[in-house]
Amino acid sequence: MAKKVKSANQLYFTKDHEMVRKAVRDFVNKEINPYVDEWEAKGVPPLHELFKKMGDLGFLGIHYDTKYGGQGLDYWYDTVFLEELGHIRALGIAVAITVQTHMATPAINEFGSEYLKEKYLKPAIAGDMVGAIAVTEPDAGSDVAALAATAEKEGDDYVINGSKMFITNGTQADFYTLLARTNDAPGYHSFGLFVVPAGLPGFKIGSRLDKLGARVSDTAELFFDNVRIPAENLIGREGEGFIYQMMQFQHERFSLLPFACTAARDIIDLTVEYIRKRIVFGRPLIKKQVLRHRLADWLTEIECLKHLIYHIVRMKEAGLDPIREISMGKLMAGQILNKVADGCLQMHGGMGFMNEMDISRYYRDARGLSIGGGADEVMRDVIAKLQGY
Repeated sequence: MAKKVKSANQLYFTKDHEMVRKAVRDFVNKEINPYVDEWEAKGVPPLHELFKKMGDLGFLGIHYDTKYGGQGLDYWYDTVFLEELGHIRALGIAVAITVQTHMATPAINEFGSEYLKEKYLKPAIAGDMVGAIAVTEPDAGSDVAALAATAEKEGDDYVINGSKMFITNGTQADFYTLLARTNDAPGYHSFGLFVVPAGLPGFKIGSRLDKLGARVSDTAELFFDNVRIPAENLIGREGEGFIYQMMQFQHERFSLLPFACTAARDIIDLTVEYIRKRIVFGRPLIKKQVLRHRLADWLTEIECLKHLIYHIVRMKEAGLDPIREISMGKLMAGQILNKVADGCLQMHGGMGFMNEMDISRYYRDARGLSIGGGADEVMRDVIAKLQGY
């Protein structure tokens, strides 16, 4: 006889997975959520303190090799971790954490030398260093090939010039995984990916950017004026940086999906709690059929997204390259999260328009998901090209 299960989660997650889930959820509830209002008011979270606590618990290297301090666990454990980040009541913190785990470090792990792994990956996993990914520029966002920042080889060094824009963790990072042009030849083999330590001569951090949402997350513009780094800080081979970065984008985009799915469900839960108590024309708002049907539609879409995520995890575990599916998930996640946040704010009425309400923050934070990490339009383009259109 087939083994009976008590919940759908048991089809995908073991007791060990659920132990990790509980550990991450407890951490979020004790070490993050009580402080998000304070951190958002300041416009910057204490990342060094927070990441050190997470590193001590093994949260920052779940899928990385134990040789570098990681846990060496499968993608299902990684998914549990990312799902639980969605319970953070300020999505900017979840993004800051995934920058450390899924954006600044994957290329170092996959293509970096032992020197780079020991000097940067290991401390990042331990929470002793904060990382950031430095790709976007004022005139080059989704069009990565249009990057203007340069890295010119001079003897045993590279000299970096240019600027980077919208860099999450930018004001606190100890190192930046930076993409720069190494020659002027056309095509995609004219770039290098580098690890650039903060604080070098010629490096300057601009002021924190004033954003609509994710205000708890520090985001900065960076300037490089003849910043000299050792040639050994090149990740992999010169000329292949663009290719490495395109591969890294899949880690980045996937990392956004599980926590977006969780956050969307949390938004619905807090809204249902509110409209159960809100009496309008003598009845609780939850009794309005139109609202219940709207919630049911959103729950259905969230469930579909969740199972696309789990399908992607199965593909990753099988060694397949789910670029198409991750692009679909990224597109879907942004649309669902924005739709749910907007609709639930509407159900809150005037109270939803107040900044002190959680739904207001969710509404502001959700908007960035359809822009950062690849805009919706770019995801549609990727999907269409992969289909041969």
